[in-house]
Amino acid sequence: MKSDLRPLIAEWVGTFTLVFIGAGAGALASTNGGGIVAVALAHGIALMVIVYAWGAVSGAHVNPAVTFSLALVGVIDWTKALTYWIFQFGGASLAGLLLFYLFGTDSNFGATVGSLTMTDPLKTIVVEAILTFFLVTAVFGSAVAGRNGNAVGIAIGSVLAMDILMGGALTGASMNPARTFGSALAAADLSYLWMYIVGPFIGGGAASLLYDRLFLTD
Repeated sequence: MKSDLRPLIAEWVGTFTLVFIGAGAGALASTNGGGIVAVALAHGIALMVIVYAWGAVSGAHVNPAVTFSLALVGVIDWTKALTYWIFQFGGASLAGLLLFYLFGTDSNFGATVGSLTMTDPLKTIVVEAILTFFLVTAVFGSAVAGRNGNAVGIAIGSVLAMDILMGGALTGASMNPARTFGSALAAADLSYLWMYIVGPFIGGGAASLLYDRLFLTD
């Protein structure tokens, strides 16, 4: 039982870390002058640290879309994916509520929203799908295929930062339903969450199928 809980706790702590650091940086970006660069670096460095800290324990998915993508091609089973999702959303929820406690109601809690979120749901989904495609491709190339050795955390964290630099102003560049959920829960507004489930799941699923069928075969 103890060994079964370790990956779940790792996913909980890892997702909490990503949302607390990433959303916290987003909430402070308008007041400390850091802007999108600070937000991208916070997310990228946080994910890099998470991969090195928890990768050997749980795979450091910290993202329901990543978990879905791995389950879709059989890297993990669906029962494990379901338990990962529960703990990922649990960690994100606690991070969001803690940000609410720290920042009060005058903050957006680092919500993953951008210029397209409330004006064009279809474009929001397209952008999130493309960005998540890049992220999951990095996960497969670095973590699943093991082609980057000890640089796996740097590779995956860098893609997250890269995606935020491009898509942050458009959609918030979430690529992660749990990341969106944590901030949306704190703001008591889940109305746009569905776009950040559909987009990442489509993009992540496409990346996993492509990589599994074409690049993981002899």
